[in-house]
Amino acid sequence: VQLQASGGGLVQPGGSLRLSCEASGSIFSINAMGWYRQGPGIQRELVASIVRGEIANYADSVKGRFTISRDYAKNSVYLQMNSLEPEDTAVYYCNADLITTTMTRLFHLWGQGTQVTVSS
Repeated sequence: VQLQASGGGLVQPGGSLRLSCEASGSIFSINAMGWYRQGPGIQRELVASIVRGEIANYADSVKGRFTISRDYAKNSVYLQMNSLEPEDTAVYYCNADLITTTMTRLFHLWGQGTQVTVSS
């Protein structure tokens, strides 16, 4: 079971990016998926998460600018990031809480990070 993230890049302040993350492997069900980020010298922090049933949580710093969504058929989660600011520069990590086909629960499965750089 693994998570594959994509969509990072370099963008100017005020611009937009969309991150994607797909879970693959022997998955029985996914309880929640989310995005974390870690900036230079900063502890990894939650950006947004979404629980089955469409309950979404956002960090205060991204409310109104970022939107998290899921595609259950594709075992995927997306993060639409608008009005990006230099402070959003970080490595963004996908995260999942899921159950495998062997009924093993993985509470914090991490994907590889994807770099987001907001700079003029």
